Amino acid sequence: MVLPTAIRNKWGVIIPSTNVMVEHDLAMLCPSDVTFHAGRAYISKPSMASDADAKTLLDQMEASFDVALRDVLTLAPDRIVIAMSAEVMRRGVKGGAEFVDGIAQKTGLPVTTGPAAVIAGLQCIGATRIAVLTPYQPESDRLTSQYLQESGFDVVHVKGLRRTSATDIAATTPDQVIAGLRVLATHSPDAIVVAGTNLGAVTLAAEAEHWLGVPTIAMNAATVWHALRESGIPDRRTDAGFLLRDF
Repeated sequence: MVLPTAIRNKWGVIIPSTNVMVEHDLAMLCPSDVTFHAGRAYISKPSMASDADAKTLLDQMEASFDVALRDVLTLAPDRIVIAMSAEVMRRGVKGGAEFVDGIAQKTGLPVTTGPAAVIAGLQCIGATRIAVLTPYQPESDRLTSQYLQESGFDVVHVKGLRRTSATDIAATTPDQVIAGLRVLATHSPDAIVVAGTNLGAVTLAAEAEHWLGVPTIAMNAATVWHALRESGIPDRRTDAGFLLRDF
């Protein structure tokens, strides 16, 4: 499909139906001629007040994923972006890669995920010791840590904010994020990762690099950076962290 000259690249983005931050962050970070178009994986029970509820939440996303993907394919995107980080990471590195490869084979399109983007970003700076901020419950924190460890990193600490529902993640206050980042910095990591695509942290992570003195990667910023570079788009910006500024 030949794109209008006003559009350089367009992405089909798969998000949970409860998510509000991915579209906000992509609108903030994408160049004006890179467009994104969301397909929503339906969630009827957004509770994540316990580990069991969190698993039920992920199972709902998995069950509705194919419909969301079907919908975005109708706009003939250039790339699929999966903005459902916990759904990828709970499968482990091998299972996550198989999941992504299956989507790429089914669609014939390149696929970007937040976890893969974060790993690529950490590799850019040679980070090995990392600390992680999440909105999750303990079991999801364990799976996040395990995924990153399988990817070759020493996870020195995980701080879970224990949000009680998928919608509640977006209501996390800046003070809560800042407090979590300060705790993580005390463990002397090479870098801090902020997981969770509905956690509003792009601007805070970029600012934290200055007052913590630690490279800090917000997952949505990493996702945009990785999707742009993999699409051959070199645009940079100075207000969204070191990846979009320096790489």
